[in-house]
Amino acid sequence: MSCLASCCAAATCGLCTSVASGISKKSARIAYCGLFGVSLVVSWILREVGAPLLEKFPWISKSETHTKEWYQIQAVLRVSLGNFLFFAIFALIMIGVKDQNDRRDSWHHGGWIAKMVIWLVLVVLMFFIPDAVISFYGTLSKFGAGLFLLVQVIILLDFTHSWNDAWVEKDEQKWYIALLVVSVGCYLAAFAFSGILFIWFNPSGQDCGLNVFFIVMTMILALAFAIIALHPAVNGSLLPASVISLYCAYVCYTGLSSEPHDYKCNGLNKSKAVSLSTLILGMLTTVLSVLYSALRAGSSTTFLSPPSSPKSGAKKPLLEEELEEGKEKKEKETRPVSYSYSFFHLIFALASMYAAMLLSGWTNSSESSDLIDIGWTTVWVRICTGWVTAALFVWSIVAPLFFPDREFF
Repeated sequence: MSCLASCCAAATCGLCTSVASGISKKSARIAYCGLFGVSLVVSWILREVGAPLLEKFPWISKSETHTKEWYQIQAVLRVSLGNFLFFAIFALIMIGVKDQNDRRDSWHHGGWIAKMVIWLVLVVLMFFIPDAVISFYGTLSKFGAGLFLLVQVIILLDFTHSWNDAWVEKDEQKWYIALLVVSVGCYLAAFAFSGILFIWFNPSGQDCGLNVFFIVMTMILALAFAIIALHPAVNGSLLPASVISLYCAYVCYTGLSSEPHDYKCNGLNKSKAVSLSTLILGMLTTVLSVLYSALRAGSSTTFLSPPSSPKSGAKKPLLEEELEEGKEKKEKETRPVSYSYSFFHLIFALASMYAAMLLSGWTNSSESSDLIDIGWTTVWVRICTGWVTAALFVWSIVAPLFFPDREFF
């Protein structure tokens, strides 16, 4: 029996080693995203079942009695802090990595068994630190989550402008027709969706002025986007304006749907089943947005090494030519990294903070523990995200008028 157990253990170890080896060569970014997803699942599980366990820890709130919601928030924040430290440490280690011959390149792609152990140790250690540290991290996470949302907005703006430029550069009639069709479709969807929001979040017989303000403001912004983008003085396009309009309508919906379940103007009567679907959708959105952020960072040259010097056409002395030939051989041996490892890990560190806010309702324990990402704090965060998106989009198309020598998106 012991022999069989040893064989099983050896086979499992060999399988883990082979999987880790395969990850290190081909899919490191996907593996980091997978590890981030595991941390979300762990946070979710501990949020649901970890409260009774935390109550038994004498160093956690040893002088006060707290509610179940408080312990749930503590569990989420402690897992998030361990996850944040893991990625933040790697972000610091990877600063300045520009060549694949750098020893740290192998640290980024390999050693997955050691990384998993380090991650697990960090998460476990977070359950042995004082409440004051966790409270400070909870406050800090609100700013980190806001920064993460800002990064997503900038990436979305970059995507819409790049999409528009790619189709315009083809300079063919069918692509111009496609631009028009997609733009009109996005605008129709945005205004139709806004109309549906009136039905859901402005029930008859209720005074829902705040909800009406949010929805009307979203529609006004969408109309303003088109007017500004099509103005003769602005070198804009309808496609980015329509996509951002649709995105702002979606953000408005997520904000309104996060209103408290007992709020009379919330037509989506929140139940535990809806809460579960909201959590799953939120987790999936977060993982996908982090992955997309990392891939966008991977295609960017902003954070990489500076471009090589221009070649000189002038003739040089023989000795100098020999020295340059030696330098060229060394340069050929160097292999620059394809994306910034440090920025890559920083995105995941900020996403850890955002995930903690998503699962803890922005550290607000006043709502029911059965509900996920519900409350007025969440409402205002999402609504303000839409407004910031609108402001940045308008600036991206208007800024060239004020700074013609600079490039925006």
